[in-house]
Amino acid sequence: MDVLAEALRVSGARGALGVVLKAGGTWGLWLDSAPGAALHVVSRGTMWLHVPGRKPLEAQAGDAVLLPPGTAHGIAGGFSATMNPCDRKATVQALTDGSALHLGSTPVQTEVLVLRYEQDPEVSTPVLTSLAQPMHVTSGENAQLRKTVELLTAELAQPQIGTTAAVNSIVDLLLIQFVRVWLARHPEQQPVSWLGAMRDPVVRDALARVHARPEHPWTTESLAAATAVSRTTLSRHFRSALGQTPGAYVTQWRMDLASVRLRDTDEPVESISGAVGYASPHAFSRAFRRALGVSPGEYRSRLRKGSQAGDHRQRSSASAGRPTVHFGDQAATGSTSPGK
Repeated sequence: MDVLAEALRVSGARGALGVVLKAGGTWGLWLDSAPGAALHVVSRGTMWLHVPGRKPLEAQAGDAVLLPPGTAHGIAGGFSATMNPCDRKATVQALTDGSALHLGSTPVQTEVLVLRYEQDPEVSTPVLTSLAQPMHVTSGENAQLRKTVELLTAELAQPQIGTTAAVNSIVDLLLIQFVRVWLARHPEQQPVSWLGAMRDPVVRDALARVHARPEHPWTTESLAAATAVSRTTLSRHFRSALGQTPGAYVTQWRMDLASVRLRDTDEPVESISGAVGYASPHAFSRAFRRALGVSPGEYRSRLRKGSQAGDHRQRSSASAGRPTVHFGDQAATGSTSPGK
């Protein structure tokens, strides 16, 4: 079981190319808090990342930085550069037609690909949403990532038939490659987050078993036995890596699976309850109401009504399409138009 792939699939984590920044001279841009994680990839020159309360971080060509969802931050050409809000007209134009957003003056010295990643708001497992701090991967650590960035840059430079689909696929691939590199190269960093938990072999093995067989009647004891550790050891590793007990994670994952199936299929509740590990529809309904505050039937009805009213498409954009991309107080759909 590929735990990361399965979690990204269920969580509906999807990416979108926000904009290509081309800057020169003295420049700075402030990006307000927005949904989704932001990945800044420096394809040329130097970029300084400014996050309130943290020391400015310098990113060189080939570097990439992933920021937690909702992180207000600035990017600039210098350590102490003034950062201005987005130019509304220029930002909307860039988001609409795929043209570059130009900052500062000519000649262009720095190019940055700004990407956004969101996950399905109906899924509670924090695959991306629990990131606690910026994650930085340098050019020397990411040969494969660098090749993918070059592929994305080439696709944008010479758009042709299928460019939109190609760019969206490459953007999703970049996230996986970034996480791979970060997990392999930064074992000393141990944040309490879902991605950070992938470093712990005990937790990773346990999650693989739960994800592969969510219908199995898992208990902390049986999961510990399956991973060849004691109950105490398994619980300690889960609390350290994820901040919760094994039982709490199992329930959370089952509720996520059930939520997606209730929303996206017409399967009867009886069928879904068995598929996610409950012996009876009554036990499932009781657990579902305890976790989400409504019964499975009420949950499905609420989402279907919302879809008919037109707002469900916005809520589930992370699973049904590309996420909405926000820059400052501007927003545009994340589907990428061919660049100019």
